[in-house]
Amino acid sequence: MDKALYVAMTGAKHNMQAQTAHANNLANINTVGFKADFAQARSMPVYYGEGQPTRAYALAESPATDFRQGALIETGRDLDIAVEGEGFIAVQAPDGTEAYTRAGSLFFDSVGILRTGSGLPVLGNGGPIAIPAAETIEVAIDGTISIIPLGQGVDAPVLVDRVKLVNPPLNAIKRMDDGLIRALNQEEDIPVDANVRVVSGFLEGSNVNAVNELTSVLSLARQYEMQVKIMQNVQENSETSASLLRTNG
Repeated sequence: MDKALYVAMTGAKHNMQAQTAHANNLANINTVGFKADFAQARSMPVYYGEGQPTRAYALAESPATDFRQGALIETGRDLDIAVEGEGFIAVQAPDGTEAYTRAGSLFFDSVGILRTGSGLPVLGNGGPIAIPAAETIEVAIDGTISIIPLGQGVDAPVLVDRVKLVNPPLNAIKRMDDGLIRALNQEEDIPVDANVRVVSGFLEGSNVNAVNELTSVLSLARQYEMQVKIMQNVQENSETSASLLRTNG
């Protein structure tokens, strides 16, 4: 009975953790550039000293992120860009390190620093991109930013900088708790990839499949109820056994 209670207890606990992952995916169904987390369950043997495992318990984990592209949403806004195919936009994280995102809703602040919708500076060839006052701003397919300065005509475009676009191997990056993509080896920045392309006037939507996530949440809720029922049955069996022992005594 002890083993049954232990297995049911760990199963219920990790069912709740898996529900959290799927619920987070659902909550970000409308978040620009969001990538869904995978979730899986497996059994893990419990070893106590040398020898064979004494029991097994359930383990829920998020082994990877689904980096498949989401749908492109046309906005017509000059500073909205979407990475077409594979690749990421390099940004400066709050701790000053380099991180990566697919959220391309950009704006420039009061001092001209180009930022993402969440306020992170966008990185260019030499650090955060600064844009001087301009009549118009255009982002080319390769990330190059050109402007028409204030008071100048359309025949006097100026190249300002180029958005740093990278395309690291998926096994070399991981999405962290803050939602940003980071290199597993944080001692080295990922180099620019000239093959990465962006589309101006579009944003990439979330790649979350709402139907799959909702059915997964419902399935996990039923599994949780089943684990709780097992624990209740174990308790009832334990009480019955104790009652029989008192009677025989």
